[in-house]
Amino acid sequence: MKEISLSSPLPWQEKSSEQKGRSLWQDALHRLAKDKVAMVSFVVIVFYLILAALSKLGIIFSNFDLVNNEIAYQSPSWEHWLGTDLFGRDVLARAAHGTVTSLTVGFAGTGLSMVIGTVLGALAGYFGGKMDEAIVWFYTTIDTVPYILLVIAFSMVIGSGLNTICLVIGLTFWVNHCRVMRAEFMKHRDREYVQSAVSLGASHLRRIFIHILPNVSHLVLINFSLGVVTAIMSEVMLSYLGLGVEPGVPSWGMMISDAKLELSRQVWWGLAGATGFMFFLVLSLILFNDALRDALDPKLKNK
Repeated sequence: MKEISLSSPLPWQEKSSEQKGRSLWQDALHRLAKDKVAMVSFVVIVFYLILAALSKLGIIFSNFDLVNNEIAYQSPSWEHWLGTDLFGRDVLARAAHGTVTSLTVGFAGTGLSMVIGTVLGALAGYFGGKMDEAIVWFYTTIDTVPYILLVIAFSMVIGSGLNTICLVIGLTFWVNHCRVMRAEFMKHRDREYVQSAVSLGASHLRRIFIHILPNVSHLVLINFSLGVVTAIMSEVMLSYLGLGVEPGVPSWGMMISDAKLELSRQVWWGLAGATGFMFFLVLSLILFNDALRDALDPKLKNK
């Protein structure tokens, strides 16, 4: 029978020691690398990013807006994998360029909302008092109005366009993130490491952005990845209603709007192309966000 030395660590102790030696971010990367669904979703997201970059640079699908009425409503073939639309434009090329529009809105609009929500939530949660009351009143007032009505109202006042959508989403999607940041800063402001910074003479801004914010940055990342999904779906919906991008700009929402009139002619490939591109991107983002949230949950770190 093999003897076990009392001085040597047991197998489960070695595993626990190894886990404790990793930081939150290192442990999250380790968990994500072991999650096959998360890795497949990440590969799909990277594929969309590469597709959008190559399309934007004109390396691929450079003739997405080429009008050729002679091949209108051509069914899918080897020359046009997803067929052509009413004006003879390649559906696959337009769907690929629609990825540029959706990702631009998703990242730019959500990034702006994260900045606003983080700053206001940090100020409310850290300082409290009158500032907290004013910010809570402000986002509570905004939250009472359905966000889609706010988006439509801003779009109608400012005008349609890609930059307008990014601005509108950034100015209306920050409320939930602000609420989360406020609660986290209220929880962290009285902890020992912050009080140590106070004793060393750290200013309020240094305590907020150097000490507390890095400890809640994982929540910013999680909310950002979830906000990208909401922003993409909002852009598609606004473009479908005619309040999104300008006419002529490739958008999945406009492609779906055009395709609804074509179904009576049994022209289904325009709708299939737009919804297919949107489905796989949104599904990958949702699955990756779920895996990221679980990986960054400190309660699951030692499980």
